[in-house]
Amino acid sequence: MGVLGFGGFFFRAADPEGLAAWYRDHLGVGAGCAAEGTGEASPWFWTTGGGPVVFQPFKAATDYFPADKQFMLNLRVAGLDALTAKLRDAGIAVETRAEWDSPETGRFARIHDPEGHAIELWEPPADA
Repeated sequence: MGVLGFGGFFFRAADPEGLAAWYRDHLGVGAGCAAEGTGEASPWFWTTGGGPVVFQPFKAATDYFPADKQFMLNLRVAGLDALTAKLRDAGIAVETRAEWDSPETGRFARIHDPEGHAIELWEPPADA
């Protein structure tokens, strides 16, 4: 099959420029960003590190993320504790729950962007 990987994520926003700046400034996500070890950043796209990607539709009635939102963004991270500390220092509410974490799947935290979209931060287990 010809698909090589995830190529982009497009969504509507009330303030596209402001929201893009929030993602760039707080998470290092978006045009002009490059994950550590991936080379120099491009002004046109975000260069990510290789690794696992979960692509999974949920039932329409799921309570795993807000009912008024059609998606939840999951970002694979390294150093979850350091990232959540940085986010908290910036005044961003971070939620963690022991039942979200397991040795098989890794560790999770949840934040919301300024427009209320849920963002799950996922640190896979070291052997993933």
